[in-house]
Amino acid sequence: MQTLFPQVTINPFNADSFNEAVMSTYARFPLALERGAGCRVWDTDGREYLDFVAGIATCTLGHAHPAMVEAVTRQIQKLHHVSNLYYIPEQGELAKWIVDHSCADRVFFCNSGAEANEGAIKLARKYAHTVLDIEQPIILTASGSFHGRTLATITATAQPKYQKYFDPLVPGFDYVAYNDIRALEAAISELDEGDYGVAAILLEPLQGEGGVRPGDVEYFQRVREICDETGILLIFDEVQVGMGRSGKLWGYENLGVEPDIFTSAKGLGGGIPIGALMSKKFCDVFKPGEHASTFGGNPFVCGVALSVCQTLEKENILQNVQDRGEQLRNGLRAIASKYPDLITEVRGWGLINGMELAADIELTAPDIVKAAIDNGLLLVPAGPKVVRFVPPLIVTEAEVKMALQALDKAIATVATE
Repeated sequence: MQTLFPQVTINPFNADSFNEAVMSTYARFPLALERGAGCRVWDTDGREYLDFVAGIATCTLGHAHPAMVEAVTRQIQKLHHVSNLYYIPEQGELAKWIVDHSCADRVFFCNSGAEANEGAIKLARKYAHTVLDIEQPIILTASGSFHGRTLATITATAQPKYQKYFDPLVPGFDYVAYNDIRALEAAISELDEGDYGVAAILLEPLQGEGGVRPGDVEYFQRVREICDETGILLIFDEVQVGMGRSGKLWGYENLGVEPDIFTSAKGLGGGIPIGALMSKKFCDVFKPGEHASTFGGNPFVCGVALSVCQTLEKENILQNVQDRGEQLRNGLRAIASKYPDLITEVRGWGLINGMELAADIELTAPDIVKAAIDNGLLLVPAGPKVVRFVPPLIVTEAEVKMALQALDKAIATVATE
């Protein structure tokens, strides 16, 4: 039988040469990855790892999935990029799939989650000026949130560590505690004065970078009621939890409410860069020339993203996410019970899960991640005290079991140091 990689060439990697040429914007782990297949990746020394990072919740179908390989090959041979000056059939097909499988009526395509959130901010501001008659619109976001790295989205991101040295920040944002309805109601009341008013509330159904913190159902349902009563737009950032990651296609389905606007990226393209801004028809106030993206929605990315969407559906992958997510959480809780002084909580939805370390110990999430690498498992921190588990949605029962065994060994190692 022919293997996926019949000939493997190990390419020597020079970290010093890399660091001389590449900006130092990442604190990289000492690992150079060269190839992947399914939920496995190999480094430049030929060592194999279980990938429970998936490009940070991005590689929906894992690595080198046949459906994506076929879609990439077909589309690059057909047409890869043209301008949005013209109709793009693949863009229309992908938009229709999203509309048919969500609460959205309209879709705008771009390149990333940050760009999608930028679009949502612009849409909310125009809606505030033209429909709500607010002269100085304010968008409320939650403490611990993460919405991107552009100037507007780091301002929306209510974490000072991402904003340091980048002031002056973009005006028109204010912050409230996550899952705290009284704080939200108080903020809306305080900010509704003179020319100012709350135009939108931007929330993650589950905070990813903020520590894998799921939203409370009662909180989100009350937020929806407040928006219905006041005309404030409800925006969900689904960049990390959307596209099946939570065990449902969209994170909002776990909360029993629908947003007016929501965003997607990461898992939508399965690793091919694409972002999307979705809205209900009533708040789709953009006119030609008011928003655009050169690469957004080109034939290549839309053709590949459509194959990801169709594969999720055809292969019933959401059921796998639910089953493997439950297996993973049960296994993590069993490990946590062995180390009650180190691990305080396991939480998450589907295949986005977090393991929180005790605040009063020196051990950090990066410490666990480094030890896991030594045991052939790739993980990612979600802040200094939370280890995040976001494998490809196709992960198997056996692979989850292997990951838990590797994690147990890694924790045993650092616990005795």
